[in-house]
Amino acid sequence: MTRITHHRTHDLRARTSATLAGSDAVHGDPDYSAAYVVLYTDDGIEGHGLTFTIGRGNDLCCAAIDQLAALVVGRRLDDIVDDMAGFWRQLTNDTQLRWLGPEKGVIHLATAAVVNAVWDLWAKQRKVPVWQLVVDLEPEQLVSCIDFRYLRDELDEEQTLERLRSLAPTRGDRIADLRRDGYPAYVTSAGWLGYSEGDVRELCRGFLADGWTSFKTKVGIDVGSDQRRCEIMREELGDDVSLMADANQVWDVKQAIDWSNQLQQFDLRWIEEPTSPDDVLGHAAIRAGIAPIGVATGEHAHNRVMFKQLLQAEAVDYIQIDACRLGGVNEVLAVLALAAARDVPVCPHAGGIGLCEYVQHLSVIDYVCFSGSLVDRTTEYASHLHEHFVDPAVVRDGRYVVPEAPGYSAQMHAESIERLTFPSGAEWR
Repeated sequence: MTRITHHRTHDLRARTSATLAGSDAVHGDPDYSAAYVVLYTDDGIEGHGLTFTIGRGNDLCCAAIDQLAALVVGRRLDDIVDDMAGFWRQLTNDTQLRWLGPEKGVIHLATAAVVNAVWDLWAKQRKVPVWQLVVDLEPEQLVSCIDFRYLRDELDEEQTLERLRSLAPTRGDRIADLRRDGYPAYVTSAGWLGYSEGDVRELCRGFLADGWTSFKTKVGIDVGSDQRRCEIMREELGDDVSLMADANQVWDVKQAIDWSNQLQQFDLRWIEEPTSPDDVLGHAAIRAGIAPIGVATGEHAHNRVMFKQLLQAEAVDYIQIDACRLGGVNEVLAVLALAAARDVPVCPHAGGIGLCEYVQHLSVIDYVCFSGSLVDRTTEYASHLHEHFVDPAVVRDGRYVVPEAPGYSAQMHAESIERLTFPSGAEWR
């Protein structure tokens, strides 16, 4: 029986501020970072997990991981996976650690790292990728992984079971579709806000030549600059390519409406994070005020309850789950179920280190088990930092190639761990 014997935490940071990769209207100097944990076992299998930050404060997440890992070390993996919802509840409802959230902030980011490491461990024990582990579960097993507390006024176990059972007979067809064609993606790497006009043009041409048909740019510094950025991208991409814009929470509600409407001429698919991620009614007002541009958010939504409220208020057109802002796979499954029940597309956020590796699994799970549809669905891709991973995300012709290696694709090379360790690694010396 596999037993978790000990763990180790690593504060890993890449100096992306040097190239302005990741820059936006709010975060001008991001150093893409991972609070990274390894769970070791008595049979030699390792579970690797991380949560994403952009530099300062990554050490706080590492400290929180150490606190939560103490609740996992010493336990048998079989005992954990026999009650996954109960396991998740134990981590998020520890009688003392819960006070630091509950289910939000640094402690919830750390929860994601530990929970994702357990899923990685479970999948490696089964010798399958995480998406395969999930889609192979019977509907009853899958539902048993979800904590429905706080959700039953919107969605309960029986409703979720009914949907999963209805889609179960055709799971194999959708898996075959994805293995043949991949999962549709959009690229952010041409539109970081710190890039020059020349950089944007060159990158658009390169990605277009590589088969990309969906792009996102950053906005929010001033209207004139945003109009010029969108104009440049439309000149390079043409009118048939999908274009989105991301404001990274920089606007007030009225400002978001006024600003977005001055970008209507560029046929934007959505405006992302137009205001505070906590302002549910503000998002609803913006959505009403900027149609036909859609509203997308979720990258900074604390937990499944925030998503429930966004859906109930009809405040968003696109749900953007984050593999590390939510409390790991268990909570992601809850949000996928909520979105599917309302028929709202899930388009995961994935700009940060390790996030593309994670969300490729989540998008497969969504399509195969929950939504059954690829209509109006794309998953974010950023082209940097994949070299640090043992099984990096792969895209071909603007679509994610389905991952096949066992685990959750988050394991990093030992050399990369050594290099990115802050502040002693070669990246920082």
